[in-house]
Amino acid sequence: MGAGFRESLAMLWMTWWPIIFGFTLSGAVQSFLPRDGLRSKLGTTSPGSSSRAALLGVISSSCSYAASAMSRALFARGASWTNAIIFMVASTNLVIELGIVLYLLLGWQFVVAQFVGGALMVIALSLLTGLFFSKGTQAQLREHVLADAPPTATGASSTWRERARSARFYRLGARYTMGDFTMLRKELLAGFVVAGFLSVHVPSAWWSHFFLTGHGALTEVENAVVAPLLAVISFVCSVGNIPLAAALWAHGVAFGGVISFIFADLVTLPLLLIYRRFYGTRPMLRLFFLLWLVMSAGGLLVDVLFSSAKLMPTTRHSPALSGQFPLGATLVLNVLATVLLAGVWIMSRRRGGDQEARDPVCGMTVDTSAPVATRVRGGETFYFCSQRCAERFERHEDTQPTESMDEDPMGDHVDPVCSMRVNSKNALRCVGADDVTYYFCSEGCRTAFLENSSSAPSPQRIELGRKPTHE
Repeated sequence: MGAGFRESLAMLWMTWWPIIFGFTLSGAVQSFLPRDGLRSKLGTTSPGSSSRAALLGVISSSCSYAASAMSRALFARGASWTNAIIFMVASTNLVIELGIVLYLLLGWQFVVAQFVGGALMVIALSLLTGLFFSKGTQAQLREHVLADAPPTATGASSTWRERARSARFYRLGARYTMGDFTMLRKELLAGFVVAGFLSVHVPSAWWSHFFLTGHGALTEVENAVVAPLLAVISFVCSVGNIPLAAALWAHGVAFGGVISFIFADLVTLPLLLIYRRFYGTRPMLRLFFLLWLVMSAGGLLVDVLFSSAKLMPTTRHSPALSGQFPLGATLVLNVLATVLLAGVWIMSRRRGGDQEARDPVCGMTVDTSAPVATRVRGGETFYFCSQRCAERFERHEDTQPTESMDEDPMGDHVDPVCSMRVNSKNALRCVGADDVTYYFCSEGCRTAFLENSSSAPSPQRIELGRKPTHE
């Protein structure tokens, strides 16, 4: 146990600064690059619209769950089915933070392979999606998703130059950064822990029973085909699967197989269940086989291209899989990254603007001009990053939550989840198992407290703070 956790912590130590810098840069890109013009040109499938769908994915969140939800929302608002799928693939395979973590864990060849393979997948999807989904099937899917499509707010667009001169978009970039980091923290943690234990305790001989080795071209094909199936049962997606990919590479899996595994962050079992809920069982199966085909083919083509160009990596060792905690430059960069994260967190807590809202369940920043889901309660509209958060919100029908609060410097209590000071007169509250009343800044924090409590109070003991009535 100690050796496994030590390896996991060593990997986290090596990658802490690129993760923070990557998420911060990604948040800035999402905030400063306008997306309204891109969204409006995705209705027909063409080389130009497919390129715009891919670009929209590049400047969006890298979270696989948010990408799948946003893809569905784009489809409901008029984007073609092909462009909706291209957006989803690009947002999880062509993003900035992914390349930075790949470079540190596996080297520049994997970064180049990831982006080349991602481009090949976009081309393949533009050609093959129509074969898996007929026009009639796509029309049925659109009718299915339109039944729950939230309204689209409108607002004035602006150029990136105008946004760079506004403090609002710096704050919005910070909120995007913290929202993505919050959404992916469990994925990252699971990826590092599993990768650490795999690298230490699973012998290389075991992998030869799952992945062929020493059979030439057959090895390359089998590894590229089988790797996405391993991703299905790994439950780790987005950036969190990069540490697992490093462990696979260190244990002898073919280059194309590792690339296919990285691509397969959109076919993990939880996401397949989400697709089933979004579109139905048969469309989910078709989508799975389509993604499996393009992911395996993309990894195999990248392997062939790199072999022909003599760019194949020559070492199987990942610098992060060493169990060491180097100081020097790594220490300095990690300290700077931590300071940066603290500054971004402080900026993200400031009051938002008219076109941004906070998901009351997970805390992620939502663009109100194109929310994935909305719910109205007590005459107030709440915005959500995914249908999953909206459904969790609906399950708490016995409460009437207020809007997310800002920190009250004069507050008489501290939120036990986010540590913000709140005023007990207008804060949400519940009585814990220890008979102590806890106060919260938002419904999201209260829900997190109840779910993470080892002995959560019964529903009858949950209360809701009310704002005082003023004469």
